[in-house]
Amino acid sequence: MLQWFDRENGAVGIFDATNSTRARRRWIKELMEEHNVDPLFVESWSDDQELIMHNILDVKTGSPDYEGMDPEKATKDFMERIKKYEQVYETLDEYDSDLTYVKVVNVNAQVIINRIQCYLESRIIYYLMNLHIKRGCIWLSRHGESEYNLTGQLGGDSNLSERGNMYAHKLPKLVKDALGDDRPLTVWTSTLRRTQQTARFLPYRQMQWKALDELDAGVCDGMTYKEIEQTYPEDFRARDENKFQYRYRGGESYQDVVARLEPIIMELERQDNILIVTHQAVLRCIYAYFMNVPQDRSPWMEVPLHTLIKLEPRAYQTFETRVPANIPAVSTYREKGQTTLGEKS
Repeated sequence: MLQWFDRENGAVGIFDATNSTRARRRWIKELMEEHNVDPLFVESWSDDQELIMHNILDVKTGSPDYEGMDPEKATKDFMERIKKYEQVYETLDEYDSDLTYVKVVNVNAQVIINRIQCYLESRIIYYLMNLHIKRGCIWLSRHGESEYNLTGQLGGDSNLSERGNMYAHKLPKLVKDALGDDRPLTVWTSTLRRTQQTARFLPYRQMQWKALDELDAGVCDGMTYKEIEQTYPEDFRARDENKFQYRYRGGESYQDVVARLEPIIMELERQDNILIVTHQAVLRCIYAYFMNVPQDRSPWMEVPLHTLIKLEPRAYQTFETRVPANIPAVSTYREKGQTTLGEKS
């Protein structure tokens, strides 16, 4: 890791180790400072036996350390590990007043911070404060097919097409069949008509988020890809070369969308069951975060219309299920270098 910091100008590294003694933490601090790296120690502390057991069953027995092992044996082994660590464990306290640290007690029942001095450290603290271990599911859906989808135009605030309205009518049953009758759910949409029209028959509490609006195409709003290539040929090529960072004139890039989605991600980390009805670029960014898709690949992912995606985040991976509505729709997927969109499905 230190070589990565020194040779590749690394910004943030995660050293995943127990570091359970003061001597060990002191050694890490001194070593890091020799390389001009500021360490931030993170301690998760709990005396709630129910929380501890839930964490062991849901997190530790699913870790790579216990892959293929019987859950009962894995639980027993981890409990024995805890007992061994307890013999030498030294918690973060006043003795460590010169260290930068955050101590999370009983999954955010209490959060203690010490010597937090920069913006990045404060963002990490904010993220940790929104985490919880009792996770629900995240449901993702693009809006139903829109009038602009039919004509291949970008952006806008168009209404749903006839088939898009068919999807809106069918979506409540798809969600109910997958979720169950009595589980609570909150629906988030963008402020644009096509997402709100798609969600209008869902019998759940709904919220509109400006942050969920589609990527702003700027001067290209309302144009087709062919029109963009003809009118702004250099921009068209530049976007194909670096789609994640390219920003439309007067508009946004995928990188900009990721930045404005931060409050959405924070809320998703602390919520239970959420259904997000949004747009192609926004859904790609949210999906990429939970499925660990590299940034340069995320803008090229195919996300079909009229499909409900279920994500089940866990400690070491996210499980995915796709539920197609079996309602035809145009394909809005464009391959690199092409101006035409996919054929109708």
